[in-house]
Amino acid sequence: MRVAFLTHNYPRHTGDVSGAFLASLAAALVRRGIEVSVIAPSDAGQGGDEVDGAVRVRRVRYAAARHETIAYRGVMADAIRTPGGLRALGGLWRALRAAAETEIQAGAQLIHAHWWVPAGMAAPSRVPMVLTSHGTDAALLTRSAVARRLARPVYAKAAVVTAVSREMAGWIQNGVGRYVGREHVHPMPVETQRYQWTTGGGGAVVVARLTSQKRVDLALRCIGFLSTLGASLPLTIVGDGPERANLEALARELSITDRVRFAGALPPADIPAILATADLMYFPAQGEGFGLSAAEALMSGVPVIACWDGGGVLDVVPERGAGRRTLPAPDALSDATLDILSDDGRLAEARAAGEFWRKRLAPDTVAEVCEGWYREALGA
Repeated sequence: MRVAFLTHNYPRHTGDVSGAFLASLAAALVRRGIEVSVIAPSDAGQGGDEVDGAVRVRRVRYAAARHETIAYRGVMADAIRTPGGLRALGGLWRALRAAAETEIQAGAQLIHAHWWVPAGMAAPSRVPMVLTSHGTDAALLTRSAVARRLARPVYAKAAVVTAVSREMAGWIQNGVGRYVGREHVHPMPVETQRYQWTTGGGGAVVVARLTSQKRVDLALRCIGFLSTLGASLPLTIVGDGPERANLEALARELSITDRVRFAGALPPADIPAILATADLMYFPAQGEGFGLSAAEALMSGVPVIACWDGGGVLDVVPERGAGRRTLPAPDALSDATLDILSDDGRLAEARAAGEFWRKRLAPDTVAEVCEGWYREALGA
């Protein structure tokens, strides 16, 4: 079987986090005997062909080097909202489509498009397409009528549509009318072997981009509320973003700067070391597509507290045992914190959940699932 990945995100160098999970998936598919090629955009003029292990990668030029900036930087969703962004997407669409046609002529039997925009839009119809939504693209369907109009024919032409959580499957069905069944819901892979079981003692941790949607302020207010009860719990915040200054100011306002450490953005390879001493994770975000950091915590045996309106993270965090679900309020998070810390079985429960997620997210497991989708698409 010969499959072409079509994507706007794929690692540009060793250690690059952009689309790193796709590189793990491609390598695992190759181990299953599937030939994989990747079509991805150039970045600021850095295009051309390369080989990543047994995977061929073609980076296509789509504009002058100074204008090749809409991939790899987390601004793809914003591009669809402006005329200039749409023009840039048009150039990228044409470049991806031309390269995909070349791959089909060379023998590719199937396109696996990652994100409906721009990859799904660019996929030729001459071979079957498996379309996977990863989060930001499906979230667009919940808030943009333009996105829904553009996306509807893309999802309709796909032989198989998949999503990484049940929440996201609902966004797709409500947005474009394409039903995504349980057999087509599966997260993308993680290099699970790098996680070790926590020894505890390091306090609470948040791993998130510091935006308003992540609601990291709730974790800070929870720590402040606990201090009024005489409970002192250290908190490490891993991540950066536009809300960082406001969050640092809030920590000062709550007089908890001695208990809160802002570690900034860290490479994914450094996250297991943070989790290896954590006692619990706060995941207060609203409307998540999946919630990978919560799964990473469980893979380290760290219990997780999430909110009932957390979206896809509720696929990961249980109500009891390895986790708690609460209202998005500081006192509710505080109650859940004290409940977890007083639960003698929490670490055993978290390890049991972690074993499940280590297996479910292992690249070879995800590759087996994807091969099933490919055979379904080819059969259709």
